[in-house]
Amino acid sequence: MFNFDWEGILVTVIAVVSAMSIHEMAHALVSYWLGDPTAKSQGRLSLNPFRHIDWLGVLCLLLFHFGWAKPVPVDASYYKDRKTGIIWTSFAGPVANFLLAFLCVLIYMGLIRFVPSFVISDAGSFLLTVLATSAGMNIGFGLFNLIPVPPLDGSKVLFSFLPDDQYYRFIEGSPFFMLILIVLIYLGILSGPLSMLQSNIMEFFVNVSSMMVGI
Repeated sequence: MFNFDWEGILVTVIAVVSAMSIHEMAHALVSYWLGDPTAKSQGRLSLNPFRHIDWLGVLCLLLFHFGWAKPVPVDASYYKDRKTGIIWTSFAGPVANFLLAFLCVLIYMGLIRFVPSFVISDAGSFLLTVLATSAGMNIGFGLFNLIPVPPLDGSKVLFSFLPDDQYYRFIEGSPFFMLILIVLIYLGILSGPLSMLQSNIMEFFVNVSSMMVGI
């Protein structure tokens, strides 16, 4: 008989859904703010995870805590400054993940500080696990997408110094870039540095949250 950890599965699903949904929603929202209605017209201005799922990215997220979702469609011709618009839209996803991660940590520390009796209950323990897992998953998701390899967000931000024609051609990427990325993940070359950054960011969030709630 298989003994599934249903609680662990549920916690992981919640963490993955939160990371993917807030990331892609942020892309769509900032693009919309900058005048581009494309994402909204295609139903991507939404927190519904099924509108954003890339199953290969989900698999990597579950296995390695680093993954990606289906890119939000963007029409940069709507932006007043095309390159600047792409940069802000790209940067929005990782920033949203980091903000959500910090919020999860802050709530976690707040619960420990102000409602310790709830924390030791079954519901409280489950909620703390969800918050901690979601924080870690969001940090990992945000960091992974900042890697400067097309089509990840980091390439659109880091290489903004290139001349316009080279910049647009480069950030479009190709299947070759994605193949390189998958190989790097499989070989574990990215896991060490990303895990270290993830731990450092988590520690920073915990320290700041602890000070804020008075622990």
